[in-house]
Amino acid sequence: MAQVRRWLVRGRAIQLARPLVMGILNLTPDSFFDGGRHFPDVPGAVSHAERMLEEGANIVDIGGESTRPGSLRLGAKEELARVLPVIEGLKAKRAGALISIDTYKAQVAEKALASGVEIVNDISAGRMDGELLPFIAESKCGYVLMHMLGTPDTMQVEPSYDDVVSEIRAFFQERLAALEAHGIDSETVVADPGIGFGKRLEDNLALIANASKLRIADRPLLFGVSRKSFIGHLLSRDVDDRLHGTTAAHVALLLQGVEILRVHDVGPAVDAVKVYKALKESSDGN
Repeated sequence: MAQVRRWLVRGRAIQLARPLVMGILNLTPDSFFDGGRHFPDVPGAVSHAERMLEEGANIVDIGGESTRPGSLRLGAKEELARVLPVIEGLKAKRAGALISIDTYKAQVAEKALASGVEIVNDISAGRMDGELLPFIAESKCGYVLMHMLGTPDTMQVEPSYDDVVSEIRAFFQERLAALEAHGIDSETVVADPGIGFGKRLEDNLALIANASKLRIADRPLLFGVSRKSFIGHLLSRDVDDRLHGTTAAHVALLLQGVEILRVHDVGPAVDAVKVYKALKESSDGN
């Protein structure tokens, strides 16, 4: 029987025998798919988070700053004004909800964790705010280490790799060593290759097709492919019509052992996980 990986989150061990679904809640006016749908309507955003939990989301990932290609940076004060009322509202209704904050700013992470968040999902891998990693070490929160080439405003300006899979795997190794040097327990870390964050179509496809080769130090893998532009390029479909392509990519990732899917559409992702899990158990039993 394969070893079950675990993710340490503020002293609690989350067993990953079954893949997890992380539901996306963007509190922004300009995110590529749902920008403006849940902002600035705090009660509506909380209700949407509750629906995702009811549909089977294991984690709600809340973000107040768009990181789509070409987006501009937001100050911590404005970001906090967007996310804290929703975090507090969701915790008031669902005290046990597992919430992550999608931020690279130490100030935002600190105040979010004080409000009940347990995971920091960091697009910068600790490279954009020098105060973040010391805080992560102190808090012992769960941490998503993501690869990004450049910054959101520059990442899609002629990105280039010689071997994207080996280069991103090497990046994970280097950054994991940096995290450990700051006192961060590697068991709190999940690795995300950052689909669409400084990648060409062929890079995204190579990373998905070779997901299992990206694993380092036996850490869990997280992929966010939901409705992204590479699916639009492949299928010639607008963002509103990319669900089926997203599900196909999810299946490919699940078959390679990816533990966490970050998604806009929770119900279909949960269904994919259920079918995958049933088929895997049947295969293991034979």
